[in-house]
Amino acid sequence: MSSIDWRFAARVAGRFAGSHALEGTYHEARLADEAPGLVQRAAALVKAETGLHDSGEPLVAVVSRREWVEGNIESFSALLALAPAAKGLDTEKGMGAECTERILSVEIGLVLALLSRRVLGQYELVLPANGQHMGDTILFVGANLLAMERQQEFRPDEFRFWVALHECTHRLQFSGVEWLRRYFFDLVASLLGATPEPGRLLRAVRKVRNASTEGQPLLDESGLFGLLASPSQRNAIERVQALMSLLEGHGHVVMDRIGARELVTQDRMSALLKVRRQNSRTAFFMRLLGLEMKFRQYELGAAFVEGVERHAGWSALDRAWEGPENLPTLEEIGNPLLWLERVA
Repeated sequence: MSSIDWRFAARVAGRFAGSHALEGTYHEARLADEAPGLVQRAAALVKAETGLHDSGEPLVAVVSRREWVEGNIESFSALLALAPAAKGLDTEKGMGAECTERILSVEIGLVLALLSRRVLGQYELVLPANGQHMGDTILFVGANLLAMERQQEFRPDEFRFWVALHECTHRLQFSGVEWLRRYFFDLVASLLGATPEPGRLLRAVRKVRNASTEGQPLLDESGLFGLLASPSQRNAIERVQALMSLLEGHGHVVMDRIGARELVTQDRMSALLKVRRQNSRTAFFMRLLGLEMKFRQYELGAAFVEGVERHAGWSALDRAWEGPENLPTLEEIGNPLLWLERVA
């Protein structure tokens, strides 16, 4: 059986994630003491801003880069196990399957290593155990937060609270919209669990060769994974991209609006982080790994949310939370009027 080698992916990620001088210091310990209070304050403001409501309080933790990588690898491997047909490229044998397995494992390791050096916070959707339990955790990558606020001379109290706003918005999206968490898991499981097709690797090589001959980009926004994806998987990729654009854009707009009222340095933080996401030095690497779309999701999603509000008011976004059929497609993310016409 050909599948993702999670141990190898973890070794790749660990090698390139690196460490930081502030990891394990009293600075990180102080952040861990402050984090629950920041989340509690942010959560109350996000509820008032979005109109979404939930019950209970999340777990809050400050983690290292390696701990973040290990947690995500555990989640990915568990999610893959939830998909009955997720057996990698079982229909392919020999060196081609082994090569594809190693490529996918390296890709996942590099993605996690890169993100572990950049991610500031994360709402962790802990996977269901036995189809029942759902987790609820907000993580802060301590070294990255501390490094960023020192590098950019941010006010620690404002920067940490600003990041908490974003993660609390994501938490409320999944905990306040009853069906969204299960929909997300089912969508990703269908993406990972699509029945693999024989000869996929050879077709991928042929596709790259043809693109090169025609002067077209060798990889689109889905990266190496999209290159190896079947038609059904590519459809799932687009649905995931559309959903994440909505969630990231909604989260970005909410954090900026609350920040504008609550934080003196909001505009400067927002502007500097936007530049950080657009850093052109890693553009090719982002495209290779399929992360280019990830960083564009903030911009595309925010433009969609603001476009809906401009044409129909903020409350019109509530239609998106009514059911999966009301979620915008990738085309509609780029044209809010199409979505409004469909769901009005």
